[in-house]
Amino acid sequence: MGSPGFTQQLNNSKLVTLAEAEDGCDIFNDLKDRFLSFKKNKYMKNIEQFENLAKAQEPKVIVSYSRVCPSNILGFQPGEAFTIRNVANLVPPFESGPSETNAALEFAVNTLLVENLLVIGHSCCGGIRALMSMQDDANASFIKNWVVFGKNARVKTEAAASNLSFDEKCRHCEKESINHSLLNLLTYPWIEEKVANEKLSIHGGYYDFIDCSFEKWTLDYRGTKLEENGRIAAKNKIFWC
Repeated sequence: MGSPGFTQQLNNSKLVTLAEAEDGCDIFNDLKDRFLSFKKNKYMKNIEQFENLAKAQEPKVIVSYSRVCPSNILGFQPGEAFTIRNVANLVPPFESGPSETNAALEFAVNTLLVENLLVIGHSCCGGIRALMSMQDDANASFIKNWVVFGKNARVKTEAAASNLSFDEKCRHCEKESINHSLLNLLTYPWIEEKVANEKLSIHGGYYDFIDCSFEKWTLDYRGTKLEENGRIAAKNKIFWC
């Protein structure tokens, strides 16, 4: 993500103040405090470890995605958050068929009756780099067959950031992919119905390893275009650093 200025340049909008953005939204006031506590008590005391994470990863167990743990950076306790983790933090569309991700979504929304869905992406994402460097004629692989769900985010990135370097395009696509996943969430009838009836809110989040900052925004359902290759309208944009 670089700096807040880079974020504002790409989105062509200003981040509102915390007081304006979080009015009546105690859950994100609480998460802000937890994130800033994480930065002070964990990140700043182990900054070399987090700098190394920004460059590479060497997990000892198979967990996707290993470098962003919501329980770590946002302080979730057992039972507080139903967490789904996968390569590149993607949400496949409803019509893609059964997967572990949409099965978990169905359980969380229809059985656990969660009130907020938060899709978190991050800087230095290997899955997004794979998406941005993917050749259309490349041999099929499990990774290609998965990250192709973010292809529309790649197309939008190439159109909006064609003059940027590859690394900068990847940073742009990391956020574009989150928004694409938010749109994909609305392809699930039982999710869109709850969002339309204001029983469920959809949020995007972006964690930057490099400067330990967190950006969060909420999908504005009324202003979002749901047609193919649509674009979300965002509200309640906030930046924690």
